[in-house]
Parts: sequence; C-alpha cells; structure tokens
Amino acid sequence: MQRPIRLVTALALALLVALLAVGTLSAAPGDSSPGNKVSAKLRKAVDPAGILVHERRLQRIANANEGNRGAGTSGYDASADYVAGKLREAGYRVTEQPFEFPFFQEREPAELEQVSPTARPYETATFTYSGSGDVTGRIVPIGVQIPPSPTPGSTSGCEPEDFEPASATDPEVALIQRGTCTFGQKASNAQDAGYDAVVIFNEGQEGRQELLTGTLGAPDFDIPVVGASFADGQELYTAAQAGQTVVRVFASTLSEVRITTNVIADYPKGNANQTVVVGAHLDSVIEGAGINDNGSGTAQNLEIALEMAKLNLRPANKVRFGFWGAEELGLLGSEHYVGSLNDAQLDRVALNLNFDMTGSPNYVRFVYDGDGSETPDAGPAGSAQIENVFNRYFRAKGLETDPTAFDGRSDYGPFIAQGIPAGGLFTGAEGVKTAEQAAIYGGTAAEPYDPCYHRACDDITNLSVEALDEMSDAAAHATINFAADETPFTGTTRAQKAKPAGATYKTFKGPEARK
Repeated sequence: MQRPIRLVTALALALLVALLAVGTLSAAPGDSSPGNKVSAKLRKAVDPAGILVHERRLQRIANANEGNRGAGTSGYDASADYVAGKLREAGYRVTEQPFEFPFFQEREPAELEQVSPTARPYETATFTYSGSGDVTGRIVPIGVQIPPSPTPGSTSGCEPEDFEPASATDPEVALIQRGTCTFGQKASNAQDAGYDAVVIFNEGQEGRQELLTGTLGAPDFDIPVVGASFADGQELYTAAQAGQTVVRVFASTLSEVRITTNVIADYPKGNANQTVVVGAHLDSVIEGAGINDNGSGTAQNLEIALEMAKLNLRPANKVRFGFWGAEELGLLGSEHYVGSLNDAQLDRVALNLNFDMTGSPNYVRFVYDGDGSETPDAGPAGSAQIENVFNRYFRAKGLETDPTAFDGRSDYGPFIAQGIPAGGLFTGAEGVKTAEQAAIYGGTAAEPYDPCYHRACDDITNLSVEALDEMSDAAAHATINFAADETPFTGTTRAQKAKPAGATYKTFKGPEARK
C-alpha cells in the first residue's frame, strides 16, 4: 500500500535533517578533493592538541614501566589497555589478538677482548637472540678466508662439517666470517659442535668491513654471539694462526618466547565486505619510550578513530584500525594479523593505510610511492591511487612531498605481499635530510630526520607539532575518503594470493634493519 504523498515528504525531510545533525554528510564517490565536506569536518576535529594528549599518556606509561613500551613488556600491555579502553568507550568493537613472538632484550652492552698474547679490547655488538655468558677461551677460526674473495661468498660456518668438535674441558670460541648462509645457521652449527661462544666478523669486501650486527632469527641460543669488524676479525685470525690466542666474550641478554597482542578496532558502521585497514604499530624499541616511533602514528590514528565516532560519520565501507604489536622485532603483529585471514577475509580488505612515524623533529612529508615511478618497487594495483590521494591533498594545501619506497620496513609489508593495495605517510627516521629538502621543508640539512630514532631520547620532547598537524590532516582525509568511496579501485581486486612481482618486504626488521 502506498503512503500519502505528504507523509512521505515529511519523513524524507525529517530523515535529511537527522542526517545533517549527526554529521552523516558523505563525499561523492571518487571525490578525493580536500574540499569535500566530510574530510573538512574530520580534519577540523583531529588536531595536535588531541594527539598530544595520547602521546603524553604513552610517555607516562613508559615512565612507569622501565622507560619503554616494547612488545612483551608491562609498558606495552599498559599501552594496549589504554588504546583498547579509549576505543571501547567510543563504541568500537575491539578485539585483542594474542600471538607468540620471540622476545629479546640486551641487558648490558657486549664485550670482546683479546686476553693473550696481547691484551686489547675490540668494538663489538650483541647479535639479536644471542644467549648470555662470560666466556674466556681459545679462539678457533672456522673456514675463514683471508684475504677475502673479490665478491661476497664465504661459506665459513655454514655446514656442521666446518667445525671440529670443541674441547670438552677447555672453553673455546668460534671465529666465523660473514657470508652465504644466515648468522643463525652459523651460530647454531657452532653451538651444536660444543663451542662456548661465537664471534662473527664482517667478510671484508667493500661495504662489508664495518662492525657487524645482526639477528640470529630466534631465541634458540644459550651461548653468547657477538659481532666484529673485518679488521678486528682479521687481526684475531692472524693471531690465532701464529699461536694460541685467548679471548673473552661477554653478553647479557633476555631471549625467550613471549605473548603480546594486536589491538583491532572496527568502526560500527560501513560495509565489512570492503574494509579499509588503517594501521600503526603500537610497540616501541626496548631502548626508549618510542614517542615518535611509533607513538606518533598510534596517537594520530587513535584520535582519528575517536573523532570519527564523535561525529557519528556513516562511511560506506568498514574502517578497521589496527594497532600492531612486535613491529620492532620484524613486523610480527601485522604479519600475524594478515596470516590469520583466510582467502575470503583477505578479499574483503580493500586497502591498507600505514602510518609509522609522523612527527619526526627534522621532518619531510614522505608519501609511499605506490606507482613505483620514483623508487624501485611499486605496490599492488590500487597503490598508485592511494599515493595520488595523498599527493593531491598536499598540493591543494600548497605543501610539497617527497616519495618514499616500499622497502619493507613497516607494517604495509604483509599486506602488499598478499596483493592488497597500500599507502601511507612517513616523516623520516635515521636518514639524513638533504640541502634541497631543508630548503623546501625547513629544518637542518645533513642531520637525521629523527636524531633520536631507536634511542632513549625518543620521548615527548622528540616531536614536531607542525608535522603532527600536517600529517594527521592528510591521514584523516585519506581515511575518510577511502571509507566513503564504494568503489575506491574500480575494476581492481586483490592482485594475487602471493607476493606480487616487484613488491618486496623484509620478514625481519630488527637492529640491523633500521626502519
């Protein structure tokens, strides 16, 4: 039965008034212009003052928990509780996704010294997942090639047969050269052969001469494993060839399997068959509070989520905010999340926006190079459109940008490996600002973008409020743009079920693979 025309008109008018009252204006499909009303409304609500409230809370959490918020620590757990609590209060459906991961902490700096025939110390570093110990014993070269071959290729320590069984009574230290196989394989072979400690030194070719640092890959080691430069390794090898040489190796670590969590929050409205995943890693390194890395991305995304709820926006697509754990030990949280999705669930992920370090003090406005036009690797189909939304926004604001590569050093990695379009923003880590960039963005040339990257000084003083303001506005704009557009990538689907050609990402991002 049809309703009277006047009743229909009255209901329609009432509905329109109600929609306008609760902030349900939406951008037209494909409207990525900064002038669209929803974007402007959300950007006005997301400001640095709100972001800094969350940053200060993360700093207080670190202060109360041994100065850090590393995955597997009480500081991380308190950070996750804070984020989850805020999102639940705002009406989000929050899931805390636990997973096991290999925890590592260096409790004291490593030491390496020659005891005899010549007493002298060497510069050294603990390998990630090294065991603990204080070992003084004879050093035994294992398949060392001095001088090194013109090109990398040493097989030192790669096979169990490389090792003579160690003494059952006197401590012995294996001296192993970098090359061919993993550090973990070399150290494991030494441990299995009965050696009490391992020194792995750089191979010696150009680019392979400095102090060697790295990861053993897993907490499977009871003995200390430390690194050395090529020059120091060569000196120890030469001394050992001349006669018995005794060294001391010291490492103090905590290396074990622990449990941490991802915090995943779904906005209550929107089509779950087309989900926009907005991600940032929640953990810091053990060395500090991580207020820029990645308190900035965390606080920014949390504020965007909270303001979306306050405005009662009604996007066409589902928005899922992911706060990933254990990123600093190898993108483990995002990798676990993506790995937990079956094919049907992966197909519902429209795209990933990644925000890792958005408040660097000496910042540049970096946008991930989705089309690969200026860096080695393009993202999956759709990534170019994401890049364009960011660049178009900044151009409209009269702000320049620089491209940054999909080099695998942040949590977009597991998404692009499954063919999911990705993009995002970055303000720089340990890289050095060029004179040209300083002329464009201000700041100081020949200095790192973030001088406190992965250090104890990455605290509440280590932020550019200007960067937070500019980047959070762009992040809010892109988030609501893709949430509002029912067809963000018309004619494209998830590119493939395996790593796409040209898209690369590291499976480990530890101390030797800085962001």
